[in-house]
Amino acid sequence: MVNKAILVGRLGADPEIRYTQDGTMVTNLNIATNEQWKDREGEKQQRTEWHRVVAFRKLAEICSKYLSKGSLVYVEGRIQTRSWDDKDGNKRYTTEIVASTMQMLDRKGQGSDQGDAPAGNYGNTGTSGTYDDDVPF
Repeated sequence: MVNKAILVGRLGADPEIRYTQDGTMVTNLNIATNEQWKDREGEKQQRTEWHRVVAFRKLAEICSKYLSKGSLVYVEGRIQTRSWDDKDGNKRYTTEIVASTMQMLDRKGQGSDQGDAPAGNYGNTGTSGTYDDDVPF
């Protein structure tokens, strides 16, 4: 079985950073992807889909350091749905992409104003320019 998501899109906001109780860094990203088509009348239509992406450990650190609102990114990961009880006791659900690989697609000087990031893919792919931190499954 395969559970793999691939996104190319722009961040709708700066990354949100937090830490788990054991001190693991977690970065949340909101990524927008666009779909364009022409309807039956030939009018151009567009739909934006928003995706919740979460990165852990070293990948979370890289995302928080080098990405900002408007950054163009390539993300690979798996789709995960979590549930919890809110303060009123209602069951809540969220579906997100747990990132395993991220690549910055902006040209130097575009997107992030956080500084120049080293080139390469980031994640647990085991190739040059990557980090081999395990993503919790």
